[in-house]
Amino acid sequence: MTDGRVPLREIVRLAGPALPVLAAEPLYLLIDTAVVGRLGAVPLAGLAVAAVVFAQVTSQLNVLSYGTTARAARLHGAGHRSAAVGEGVQATWLALAAGLLVLGAGQLVAGPVTRALGDGGAVAAAAESWLRVALFGAPLVLVTLAGNGWMRGVQDTARPLRYVLAGNGVSAVLCAPLVHGLGGVAGLGLVGSATANVAGQAVGAGLFLHALHRERARAPADDPVALRPVPALLRAQLAMGRDLLTRSLAFQACFLSAAAVAARFGAATVAAHQVVLQLWFFMALVLDAVAIAAQALVGAALGSGDVNRARALARQVGGYGLVLGSLFGALFAALAGVLPRLFSTDPDVLAAIPAAWWFFAGMQPLAGVVFALDGVLLGAGDAAFLRTWTLVAAAAGFLPMIWASLAFDWGLVGIWTGLLLFVVLRLVAVLARVRSGRWAVAGAVRA
Repeated sequence: MTDGRVPLREIVRLAGPALPVLAAEPLYLLIDTAVVGRLGAVPLAGLAVAAVVFAQVTSQLNVLSYGTTARAARLHGAGHRSAAVGEGVQATWLALAAGLLVLGAGQLVAGPVTRALGDGGAVAAAAESWLRVALFGAPLVLVTLAGNGWMRGVQDTARPLRYVLAGNGVSAVLCAPLVHGLGGVAGLGLVGSATANVAGQAVGAGLFLHALHRERARAPADDPVALRPVPALLRAQLAMGRDLLTRSLAFQACFLSAAAVAARFGAATVAAHQVVLQLWFFMALVLDAVAIAAQALVGAALGSGDVNRARALARQVGGYGLVLGSLFGALFAALAGVLPRLFSTDPDVLAAIPAAWWFFAGMQPLAGVVFALDGVLLGAGDAAFLRTWTLVAAAAGFLPMIWASLAFDWGLVGIWTGLLLFVVLRLVAVLARVRSGRWAVAGAVRA
């Protein structure tokens, strides 16, 4: 198209399959929780403790996915598909190395960590038993993240959807029989849940590895896909991963601090905070699908040398983010008296929710733009800028307001004002960056 815009259907083609992939793991965890919940309070508490530990480690390494998408998208846009797939190969080597490191270190600290987070007794023992088995899935989860990354980079979001659903489907089918038994065969209890997880993760990782093998087989003889580790590419991926990991840790510091402060105001306050925050995280997944489409399209445009197209895409997806965020904001405002009751019937919790709810609804248009433009800058490989301004927004906005809320007894209003400042500061930063054009560096590899 002459103005650099792409048809809406192209963005939907990429964003549509990405959303179920993002939501698959949270949805499976609901099934896992329901199955384990039938074992009683102690196994369920053990799952809660151990799953949080495992999720914190693997989610921080999601940088394998986002970093690989940015680099593969540029190469794909420049017409170097084999090199784009080669980024996936290198990311897979990193995933295996990091996964084995997590597995080894995790086995060493599983006992102390679960005892520190649990009760030191039956809950801690249950958590440790689950975590020791689940850790064998760490390399598999990270291979899947790397696979998602390079496939998004070559604008293939359909196969990752099938692979992730296949893996989660296997886990979901095996979970109940392995936990509770079937046909006279005794179940494994809580350990059965972890075993089902690892089985499903093996299926997903195996499918992504098979996809790499097929790409290598199809590559032209004069442009093969390198299978060996390439130190220069590994260093480049680690540099981007370092920036994205630092950014992710800033998010974690903010949200963990917010939960800790909310807990100081009593059970009703922290429960209300949890309800609204989980909705916030869910909406982040929805809006992240647009960001993933932006990553792939902007990276490809810059890789092909079309800076004007990349800039037009930035304006376009920013507009889509604003429209989507506004629609969701209006929807949540309209459901303010209804939706919270699906999560709690406690009158104290329901009375506390509005203090956070109106911040949540009002921030949706801002978040829609921020998340979309985050995707643009990630697609451009501008991870260092995003790292720096996330740290600034956390240190200057979110964290001071969180702790001031505790000091001055502002409660949820203070905490969610902090989140609002966090979003506003990031919005100002990404708008200024996109407007400057300094992020739009053409070439198959960002200089």
